[in-house]
Amino acid sequence: MTARPPVAPPPPRPSWRIALGWLGWIALFGGVTLLMLALRDRLDKAHVALAYLLVVLGASARRGRALGLLLSVLSFAAFNLLFLPPYYTFVIANPLDWLALFAFLATSTVATQLLYRAQAEAEAARRRAREVDRLAAVGAEAINAARADDALAAIAAVIRETLDLESCDVYLREDDGRLRAVSATGADVPAAPGIADWVAANARAALEGVDGVAHLTAAGDDLAATAAPAAASRVLYLPLLVHDRVVGVLRVTARDTLALDPARRRVLSALTYYAALGAERVQLAREAGRAEALREADRLKDALLASVSHDIRTPLTTIKALAHDIAGGGDERALVIEEETDRLTRFVTDLLDLSRLQGGALHVSPELAAADDVVGAAVQRLSGTPGNERLHVTLDTEHPLLVGRFDFVHTLRILVNLVENALKYAPGAAPVELRVRRDGADLVFDVADRGPGVPPHERERLFEPFYRSQGMAPDVGSAGLGLSIARRLAEAQGGSLAVEDRPGGGSVFRLRVPAADLGPGSDGGGMPP
Repeated sequence: MTARPPVAPPPPRPSWRIALGWLGWIALFGGVTLLMLALRDRLDKAHVALAYLLVVLGASARRGRALGLLLSVLSFAAFNLLFLPPYYTFVIANPLDWLALFAFLATSTVATQLLYRAQAEAEAARRRAREVDRLAAVGAEAINAARADDALAAIAAVIRETLDLESCDVYLREDDGRLRAVSATGADVPAAPGIADWVAANARAALEGVDGVAHLTAAGDDLAATAAPAAASRVLYLPLLVHDRVVGVLRVTARDTLALDPARRRVLSALTYYAALGAERVQLAREAGRAEALREADRLKDALLASVSHDIRTPLTTIKALAHDIAGGGDERALVIEEETDRLTRFVTDLLDLSRLQGGALHVSPELAAADDVVGAAVQRLSGTPGNERLHVTLDTEHPLLVGRFDFVHTLRILVNLVENALKYAPGAAPVELRVRRDGADLVFDVADRGPGVPPHERERLFEPFYRSQGMAPDVGSAGLGLSIARRLAEAQGGSLAVEDRPGGGSVFRLRVPAADLGPGSDGGGMPP
């Protein structure tokens, strides 16, 4: 589909053609007067009035109100002088003829005025139709363009052709804050001048005079405010606004001097809005492309992690088996190999699980389970961990039977990870508390320590993959995946994991999973903090 070209208004008539038209109608008036004068004895006053009225209306319709009023006055004088006795004098014998004479003058004047108003309204309607056609052309150009940049260039080209400008350029703001030019003329556009940067920064219009001096509008002024100095200006800069946000700058350059009458300002204002939408489309297309590139990179990263994790696990198993055999011969170095192999295996397993979680491939099976069972399993799992004697477990004494609907294996993994982190970062002999309580519809596991705490700006980043706090030691035996996996496992079974400050110092990692009720009266409240 090809867009319709914008309909241009008809060109103004030359002054000599206007003067010739006036002379023609005055000559017609004289001819009609001579013809009626030859037939004066056969004509009634009504015939004369109707003949002159036709001439006046015809002249008004063809040449405008001024000629119509002139012929009304001439007809009034000729009517009195030539067709009302006594002839060739402005004296009227019958006083009633004054009524007819002034009725003719009033009728011709009113008819001329009404005809002029009707023509003005018709011209306004045609002008609005042309504006609608221009806007339709802009919309068609924007829709037909496959690329956002092409659509914006097409819109700028329509603006240039519609307003008969020398050039129309659009400057778009890049990610680094600089303005990039999109030309409607096909020529190379120079870098955005400083005045364009000012317009983009202040969201206000500006004019550049023929002498190169910039005229900046006052705060709050709109396009209408640029009309005053426009006679001495050639370049206009307008901010492109979408929801009070500047998405670019429109720069229009007139061929001679910029003339912005109300009609042109109205058209330019409407077309500028289309340009703003085109600029926003370019930005949205750019952001969509960037997001798609990130998604593709993330997909490739997950695929690579999964592939590498699978490939590494096999040699790790072989290394551990060989180290175990060597350790049986009394070589203590084989024990170190086994420990480091186990550490590397956990890291590879975490990578594989993270890729599965992000891809939605890790299976989670929430089912009814008792809180004391998963806590007991966690304590048993941590029995060989250094410092496990510092772990203190507290269950809700008011509601000893705490049951939830969660995945037992994954919840156990989360608790073990949280307690291991707390034991690792808590100072000296400071105890680590594992508390379980009921809080409304949630079963809450709190792991509290007396460590250095987590700054507020790091609380969410702490759960990002591979993130390590700035105050963390260079090598603490962690790759920064445990908390990220723990939160995803919690969310996968309908729960949540967050960190808060602990009164008196330290942190509280709070795991929430859906609670379950086994019977009436079993949904009690929570334990006091």
